[in-house]
Amino acid sequence: MPDVTDADGLTVGQVSTRLGVTVRALHHWDDIGLARPSLRTAAGYRLYTAGDLERLHRIVVYRELGLNLARIRVILDDPTTDVPAALRAQRAQVAERIDRLQQLSVGLDRMVDAHERGLLLTIEQQAAIFGPEWNPDRHAQARQRYGNTTQWRQYAERSATRSPEEWQAIADAAAGLDRALANAMDAGVDPGSPEADRLVERHREVFSSYFPLTRRMQVCRGRMFESDPGFSAHYDGVRAGLATWFRRSIDASARAHGIDPDTATWQ
Repeated sequence: MPDVTDADGLTVGQVSTRLGVTVRALHHWDDIGLARPSLRTAAGYRLYTAGDLERLHRIVVYRELGLNLARIRVILDDPTTDVPAALRAQRAQVAERIDRLQQLSVGLDRMVDAHERGLLLTIEQQAAIFGPEWNPDRHAQARQRYGNTTQWRQYAERSATRSPEEWQAIADAAAGLDRALANAMDAGVDPGSPEADRLVERHREVFSSYFPLTRRMQVCRGRMFESDPGFSAHYDGVRAGLATWFRRSIDASARAHGIDPDTATWQ
């Protein structure tokens, strides 16, 4: 395209093509008085001169550097503006955005890992927090079994932002609950009693560190505590017969809240 002169201005479409900006943007800049064409055709169409094109080019450059239109107007129109200072300030803002994006990238990596792995702790950290008998493959097995469920997604979202110290607090709360359950059974606390109901509620609170646990879901977990070899071994290892006592306590609490434990489903 030949050089533009004041006598043969460029149309909006030609300027859009030359500068790589949209016609809509050119119209907007005209409307707000940032870059108005100097010429008009007899039919009223905009025509941009060489001087107009130079101003537009500077606007495009500063826009690519991330400056907003108000700041660009000041740089172009206020002769007292310290342009290097303005650009240094913009560079500082860009550096802050880069830092935030890097943090966002780290957070996204952790979220991906949490959805794929569940627990974002090293094997050494897991052993220190959950005890030497902890199976580090447990979460991989859970991911294979429950990975497409809402509860796994909720668990992963919590896990992605959880520190080892927070996991330790959860492990301590679970261990404290196990001791309280065993002590209650030893003391002859009956399932359905106020004390047993309080322990059932405490279990829901502790377990909800992983994902929200409804009463019906808790009933389903209670069945697993008694029937699943892994769960029953855990509770009966704390105290013989505890798995059955705890399941009965969960069922009694559910009945008190209008839930039939025999027909309760995972919901």
